[in-house]
Amino acid sequence: MIPTETSPLLAAAARNNADWCAAVCHSHGVPSRFDDAAWSSARRTPPYYPDAVTLHPGAVPADVVAAVDTATPGCSIKDSFATLDLAPEGFVELFTAQWIHRPAEVTAGATAPPLRAEPVTTAAGLRTWQTAWHGSEAGPDVFRSALLDHPSVRVLGLYRGAGLCGGAVLNHGAGVVGLSNLFAIDPADAGAVWASTVAAAAHHFPGRPLVGYEHGDALVPALASGFDILGQLRVWLRTT
Repeated sequence: MIPTETSPLLAAAARNNADWCAAVCHSHGVPSRFDDAAWSSARRTPPYYPDAVTLHPGAVPADVVAAVDTATPGCSIKDSFATLDLAPEGFVELFTAQWIHRPAEVTAGATAPPLRAEPVTTAAGLRTWQTAWHGSEAGPDVFRSALLDHPSVRVLGLYRGAGLCGGAVLNHGAGVVGLSNLFAIDPADAGAVWASTVAAAAHHFPGRPLVGYEHGDALVPALASGFDILGQLRVWLRTT
């Protein structure tokens, strides 16, 4: 039986993530829409971003498959509550991950964060940030400068002295702040990146709980930074 109820916080995390996906699509001129079951785009979305994100655990395959482009390669759907079986529609499970949550009342602490967080404010700065995020200049053009004008989005560079050590994105929506695209140039700085991003979120969007999702080894620094697991999600990729 597919559950039709979920925690308000898990629903807010899914909606917040869909808001971020919509913002990225808008920066590329790709239209998208929301309905009760899902956010979706009828056109192929930018690299690494799904064509649909479910917003309700009672969503069924027909709610999302009909709204996306399954005729061209690369269609993906984020099953926010891990309740869909999309195998009969020609999809395979790409990965599973865990939604994570950090309550607003859990503060970053009285000590200064290990890295200095600065918002990215220029197109040139965003290109430098994206190169560091991807690990080379050969990566796809995902983050465009229109995101820097979005009132609910902060793209952060994290510095030690003058050197860029990592980065993250914050987006405020659905009553929560989403953390995404966290990266550390040196893996040894992963914990510092998480701690400094949490502190920056409290500065830019005070009093808001934090949400995101991670899987595999990336969960370790998240949990060490005060996050708890909220629930499971699944990403599906169409291969036929």
